[in-house]
This record gives sequence, structure tokens and C-alpha cells, in this order.
Amino acid sequence: MRLESRLKPIATFQFISLADIILILIIFFLLASTFIIQPGIRVKLPKALSPEREGEKNILITITRDGSLYLNQRPTDWERFPAQLYREILKRPNPMIILYADADIPLQLAVKALDIARGAGGKRLLIATRTGE
Repeated sequence: MRLESRLKPIATFQFISLADIILILIIFFLLASTFIIQPGIRVKLPKALSPEREGEKNILITITRDGSLYLNQRPTDWERFPAQLYREILKRPNPMIILYADADIPLQLAVKALDIARGAGGKRLLIATRTGE
């Protein structure tokens, strides 16, 4: 003789599976949000194996594909550039001067900008690159 059980299984929602999915989504969004998009002027940087990042005390020099010159994302020209750069160097203690030069510009423009930076008192010069092989 078979006895029927009066106890019915209680339907429960498994929060463990949901917690795993939420944790994976949080990790995904945290990792995806670490990619920094450089705001401002679009420049195609040359590739290098070890990229450097800019800080608050840095001075940014940007040369675009068409040869336009920017100092800290503000347009300037080659005549006013040395004096403006000198003033920026005086504002910061031992700044890193980072050159963002488009990969397709003539090398002479990048060298000219670095020479002016050295002449204005810049001691720490860096050429920005993007990662790649």
C-alpha cells in the first residue's frame, strides 16, 4: 500500500543564480569602464609597446594631421607657441610635456615642437603613442 505525502514541495526562487549573474555584470561594466577616451582633438597616434598616461601636472602639445598646433587643447600658432609654453611651464613644478603628434605629420614638425619645448625650459619630454605592434 502506498501512502501519499501531504507535504508539497515549496516553490522557491534561487537567488544564488541571480547573484552570480549580477556579479558577472558588475565585473563586466567595471572592466569596460576603465577604457579612457581622450577628450578633445582627434589625433591618430603612432604605436608603441609601452604607453604612458597623462596626469594633472602635464602640459599637452598636439599637432593634428593638417599641421594645426594646440597647447593644452587650445589652438595656437608657431609664433606665439614658445611664449605660451614658457608661461605654462612656470605654472607647474617640473611638468611632463607630452607631444600628441598625428602619425601622418612630417617628422620635422614633431622635432620642432620638442625643440621649442626644450628651449622653453621643459626637461621631461614625452611623445604619446598608442599600443600595438
